[in-house]
Amino acid sequence: MPAAPSPGANPRRRLSAARRRRQLIDVALEMFAHSGYEATTMEDIATAAGVTKPLLYQHFTSKRALYLELIDDVASRMLEALDAATAQPGWRRRVEAGMVAWFLFVLHNQSAARMLFDAPRDEELARGLRRIEVAIAGFVAPLIEADIDEEHRRTAASAVVGMTEGVTRDWLRSPASLGGSFEGKAGEAEVLRLAERLAGFAWGGLRSLHREP
Repeated sequence: MPAAPSPGANPRRRLSAARRRRQLIDVALEMFAHSGYEATTMEDIATAAGVTKPLLYQHFTSKRALYLELIDDVASRMLEALDAATAQPGWRRRVEAGMVAWFLFVLHNQSAARMLFDAPRDEELARGLRRIEVAIAGFVAPLIEADIDEEHRRTAASAVVGMTEGVTRDWLRSPASLGGSFEGKAGEAEVLRLAERLAGFAWGGLRSLHREP
């Protein structure tokens, strides 16, 4: 099996516990995104990170525990990016900024995005990934400034997240199919193009929301 990239791997370099843990998380993310959860072993991760298996087990008691922590880490970073982007006035501007932030995150964290959309057959881990979708929809819902009840607001937020994820899956699978690229400035230009298209589509639906009789 080809070795996945190993960010910062250097077996001779002593790292603090926190930096070592961060390195192991980054390496594991690349491995899981490259080979999938089932095919990746703790030995694979340790080898790619340039550490021993006992050291890896000092930080994570099992592959499952490592994967679950990865889920939390990706969710935290994604929500942080969305929060920073949408901290501005104007509902329409927040929709556009949120879309840009989403696709920029995907562009610069493709392994994280691929992991999110490649749920393992393990039901517990798949539920963990679905929690990210729920968390993002929960973040989006309060941003919807419409005169609707909370259930309607959550439904609209889930629809926006689902639409965005659908386009993201296609882009990750084959960027050329959407006329785009992952490379350099072209990738960033594609982010803005996709974000503008989706924001316009989402805005067209969101601004028509009204309280049901």
